[in-house]
Amino acid sequence: MQEHQIEWTRVKNDVNGNPRHVCHFTDLETFNTRFHARVNMTISERYARAVKWANKLGGRKFHNKSFGGGIVFTAYDCELEGIVARIYAMQEGK
Repeated sequence: MQEHQIEWTRVKNDVNGNPRHVCHFTDLETFNTRFHARVNMTISERYARAVKWANKLGGRKFHNKSFGGGIVFTAYDCELEGIVARIYAMQEGK
């Protein structure tokens, strides 16, 4: 089991009825070692970098006023574990 857990928030389904889950970009930063090299980055730069990294995993920038700094993932297989497995696999370089 990994020592860091991502806090997920369930949001409304997409237009096709697939479930969606949102996490804060700072939760994803801990999984990408390249983020730790850039300490002098602004919050906007850190968020842009996290969104770019999440795009490789199927994540998108979450455009919602109630959840600032969010990245949304669609779980086509209806399971959040599939999303988490992709994040851990990307961390390990697989």
